[in-house]
Amino acid sequence: MLRENFNDLMYLVVVAEERSFTRAAAKLGVSQSALSHAIRGLEERLSTRLLTRTTRSVAPTEAGERLIDTIAPLFSEIESELVSITDTQGKTAGNIRITAGEHALTSTLWPLVKPFLQRYPEVNIEFSVDNTLTDIVSGRFDAGVRLGEQVEKDMVAVRIGPDWNMCVVASPDYFEQHGVPATPYDLQNHNCINLRLPTLGGLYHWEFMRDNKEVRVRVEGQLIFNHLASRIEAALSGMGICYVPQDSVAAHIAAGRLVQVLADWCDPFPGYYLYYPSRKQHTRAFARLIEAVRYSGASTPL
Repeated sequence: MLRENFNDLMYLVVVAEERSFTRAAAKLGVSQSALSHAIRGLEERLSTRLLTRTTRSVAPTEAGERLIDTIAPLFSEIESELVSITDTQGKTAGNIRITAGEHALTSTLWPLVKPFLQRYPEVNIEFSVDNTLTDIVSGRFDAGVRLGEQVEKDMVAVRIGPDWNMCVVASPDYFEQHGVPATPYDLQNHNCINLRLPTLGGLYHWEFMRDNKEVRVRVEGQLIFNHLASRIEAALSGMGICYVPQDSVAAHIAAGRLVQVLADWCDPFPGYYLYYPSRKQHTRAFARLIEAVRYSGASTPL
């Protein structure tokens, strides 16, 4: 019975992880119809429904969740053992899964990972771009990238980038029509482009610092986004003021398309960290990746 179910059990785990037959099929390299047929066959042999299917998503049933919780760690152990065999042969190879926010990936992680992949062509890295505070253990990621203040205490954190600043910007036309705020409190009288927090669903309170005094301002405006590029585009269009990482708009500021204000209220803070479970056994590929992305400049320890 194990032989006829082994591949189908692996398929079940991937479908549950991806919450989609389409994405799971692409990841496994099989057709969607073949994958669906395999899962149906597994359910028939077990006389148990394992997945609940809707037009938009797929989720495990209670029985499916119990089965997945049991078998997923076993598949992970098998994969780790196969990778360890590769390691003993002196090869830097294998798969690495990393979750990171869009700004962390584009500004810091990708410039470091690109030369690493070119150096080690047998290493494969899957990036999951997610601005939420993803649980990397339950999500079966090897590592994640967050700001240092957001890393859980039971994780190992390796700094991968320099300090950076947030900045307040808008188009020249906007400031000409509505005036320039002199303090963060003046932002409450402006049309501000808000950020919806992915974890709690609330709006981000803009945070400032001056003379060691922290100021948090709740702003309002016509637009709310949960995507960095959309906020910048709205500001370029003259739709209001946005609060974004300075490096993401540096070229627009230099070209005069955006104007930065309140710079003396935007102190730098420690940048991004790669983090991973302290109990995780490193593969050769993952250990080499850590060294490749480790920040060599002055850093602030967690």
